[in-house]
Amino acid sequence: MGPILRAFALLVICTPLWAAGGLASLAGFSEQNSATGLREALTQGAGRAVDLLGRRDGFLANPKVKIPLPEALEKAEPLLRMTGRGKDLDELVTAMNRAAEAAVPEARSLLVNAVKQMSVQDAKNILTGGDDSGTRYFRQHTEGRLTELFLPVVKRSTDRLALAGQYNALAGQAATFGLLKAEDAQIEGYVTRKALDGLYLLIAEEERAIRANPVEAAGTWAKRIFGALK
Repeated sequence: MGPILRAFALLVICTPLWAAGGLASLAGFSEQNSATGLREALTQGAGRAVDLLGRRDGFLANPKVKIPLPEALEKAEPLLRMTGRGKDLDELVTAMNRAAEAAVPEARSLLVNAVKQMSVQDAKNILTGGDDSGTRYFRQHTEGRLTELFLPVVKRSTDRLALAGQYNALAGQAATFGLLKAEDAQIEGYVTRKALDGLYLLIAEEERAIRANPVEAAGTWAKRIFGALK
């Protein structure tokens, strides 16, 4: 057997054992208790992410999630600054991040509802599905609705700037000719997408932190369940 086949065989053998190990470590808990622990942890992680981002400078002062100029404006930035538009660019960056900070609190109730609606099977899949599987569950079940909630909040902020309107007019034409991604043709759509990316990024970080250090979990069952998985 060649080295590639041996590696593949080892992967096939070990993967079921890994998955079984995760489930075996939860054997002492009822399905309901396991689901309760997971709900506690995900509610805590999502709430903390909303708290961190949905405040002044939550996006603007955090380099991991700060929303930069859209690519088209980034490319034109040197010329725009040379022609005296630097202040407009700076104001747009600030407005985009302030818009994201204003929109994120809208996510709290929807994220909590997604946790409440989680089935026992969902909980099993998340508990043994990797260190960001809860975040992936959130994204699958909330991204569409959060986009709808965020857009009007973001638009109210970006509509105040002349440069945002100018960008939308030019970007819309560019997207028509395939010169720009359709998702970036409107500044409010771009900011909404980046805001959601930042939100899910921080939720994933909070989820990993709880998995790595269950004692920091707020709920009793979360401490027990994630402690058993370590």
